Amino acid sequence: MQPLNRQPPPLHAPRRGLSGAMVGAAKGAVIGAARGAAMGASGEARPAEPKGARRHDPAPSYWDYKMQRLMLTPVFRVLFRVGLPALAITAVIGLVLASEGRRAAIAGGIAQITDQFQARPEFRVSLLAVEGASPDLADAVRARLAVSFPASSFDLDLDVLRERAEGLDAVAGAELAVRSGGVLQVTITEREPALIWRRAEGLTLLDATGHRVAGLATRADRPDLPVIAGEGADAAAAEALELVDAAGPLMKRLRGLVRLGERRWDMVLDRDQRLMLPADRPVQALERLLALDQAEDLLARDLAAIDLRNEHRPILRLGEDALLEARRARGLVPEEKKAESDL
Repeated sequence: MQPLNRQPPPLHAPRRGLSGAMVGAAKGAVIGAARGAAMGASGEARPAEPKGARRHDPAPSYWDYKMQRLMLTPVFRVLFRVGLPALAITAVIGLVLASEGRRAAIAGGIAQITDQFQARPEFRVSLLAVEGASPDLADAVRARLAVSFPASSFDLDLDVLRERAEGLDAVAGAELAVRSGGVLQVTITEREPALIWRRAEGLTLLDATGHRVAGLATRADRPDLPVIAGEGADAAAAEALELVDAAGPLMKRLRGLVRLGERRWDMVLDRDQRLMLPADRPVQALERLLALDQAEDLLARDLAAIDLRNEHRPILRLGEDALLEARRARGLVPEEKKAESDL
């Protein structure tokens, strides 16, 4: 039998001779002395390594190396940090919404919360205020909007209401806003009448652009506005206003403007005088006539019409009395007709 504190020799221990044993002993003594000196200098006691144990290799393993290389790639890092959580959240949402009952319950809950929020008192609108419009137009705007109060501000489509207000002929523009205190404020830009358009259907008020403003019962209701007539006169309202402004001293005699052929104007004065203006540059032609009238007092004579369509050759059409006198002066009227005319 062997004693308990004695270890058996290794099975594969090499057999050495006397010289090998001595050399090995010398090497072991030298190495042991060197390690002891190093440990003594550092003041640490190094535990004895078990016989046959492997030292730890600090180099990473193959898979650790591959993962570290992947983490250094920007695309993989973004996919790992963002794409993977997003995929997981999408999968969870898909599983939750896969059931029709859960979808209906979620939609009903959202709708209930939305209704409760929109029905709060601070979002309630109870009054309608119209500014910038005459009383009649303000009443027309209220009737056109047809808003039922009280109403939630979320239920009011301001763009649709603005289009309704601007649909009125007398409204040039409208601005809508919900003010504090539950007031829906409508600011109206009203069209200003500038002309009276006489048609077979009746009288119509037009603004400076020719847009319809309102109907007119009689001419006496707006004696301050000039009158235009003829087909397409509303489309040339701006030109008509330029002629009215250029008329100057003829304003007291001006009866109106007539649009002919949708291309030119005739200016009608009292005593049934008519100024036939050209289609091109009618304002300049009227100014030349006014200069001629100031020099020759032309419009005070018995003239039925003055044709200015040819700027180089104006044509005068005499009145009946002036024409008869001219024929008498030329001897074209027989004596008996002359005597009858004198009577």
